[in-house]
Amino acid sequence: MKLLKQLYKIHSPSGKERAMKKFIRKYVKRRIPDITLKSDRKGNLYMIKGSAETYPCIVAHLDQVQKNHSNDFIPIETKELIFGYSPKHRRPEGLGADDKNGIWIALRCLEKYDALKVAFFVEEEIGCRGSIEADMDFFMDCRFVIQPDRRGCKDLISSIGWTGLCSAEFLKSVGYEKFGYQETDGMMTDVLPLKERGLAVSCINLSCGYYEPHTDREFTVKEDLINCLHWVEHIIETCTDVYPHIYNMYKADGRYAFLWDDEYEEAVNEIFGMLDMDDTLGVDDLEYMYGLYFPHLTKEHFIQIYQAYHDLRQDDLLEESEDYNEEQQDFRNLEFLHQTASFTNGFIRKTDFSDKVASGKCSFIKESQKQENLG
Repeated sequence: MKLLKQLYKIHSPSGKERAMKKFIRKYVKRRIPDITLKSDRKGNLYMIKGSAETYPCIVAHLDQVQKNHSNDFIPIETKELIFGYSPKHRRPEGLGADDKNGIWIALRCLEKYDALKVAFFVEEEIGCRGSIEADMDFFMDCRFVIQPDRRGCKDLISSIGWTGLCSAEFLKSVGYEKFGYQETDGMMTDVLPLKERGLAVSCINLSCGYYEPHTDREFTVKEDLINCLHWVEHIIETCTDVYPHIYNMYKADGRYAFLWDDEYEEAVNEIFGMLDMDDTLGVDDLEYMYGLYFPHLTKEHFIQIYQAYHDLRQDDLLEESEDYNEEQQDFRNLEFLHQTASFTNGFIRKTDFSDKVASGKCSFIKESQKQENLG
């Protein structure tokens, strides 16, 4: 895990990936022989190891969302987890495991295999700006493309919206059930622009063991990350054919059709959860954080979700206030009844005493009268 923690220590927000690129270049040149490196005008990195007719290919992105990254930031490793922490500020800080976990897998595979292609893209988190301008000739001799850039431990992303990413033959060949994965639909990431720009082979996006991405509570489950690495290695070793796949986007009424209801519902759940943790976030913050993952949401949608959250929150606060007022009224009523009961009991005792005096039934009155008679 030493390499992984080194990657976590490097802060690489979108548009400021220079330190990460510098580290990767130095690491590769020192540790991995027979490798060719190049970059394009956008700043994407491309690596080719060995010489082959066709190559397996891994892609990952260099940037992260989190803004907090103190000078004393440290990744803390336990038996099962890794999370980020600032001792000075006594607060958790995001690892950027989305997608440093993918970078780690790519570098591990570069060290292990004789023939492999790897691409690292900039600015994925703000709209896949790097992969949109990728050098597509780099992928001409690839057998398939794998991107480890999905939270959790079991998702095999074979489509994004209604855009299919891979062939049925490739899905059958990768053996995902053996590693505990299941096929599902995903959100926008770099393999989608590659596919839209003409990538003619199968590609997939995989869960790689990070959780609560884009937050300062982000953490990695080591077992899940290692399982993903082992599966990627299995695909590289067993899928030696080229797996063609032609991009196809279904249309309806001349417009792109997407699984809109599912996307919107997921966006609401994600954003509500984030606002529960930090209700100071504004619409622009939410759009920045989630615009990539929900590419079909407009500014108006983010405003609607934001207002819906705060409307519900206001209702909750009002309900809590009403409950509190009812509790206070109940308390005052109870206090009044208690005081009334005390007064009544005292009055009863006084009245009883007066009655006894009037009737001459009080013992000390009787005794006093007796003494007077004797006198």
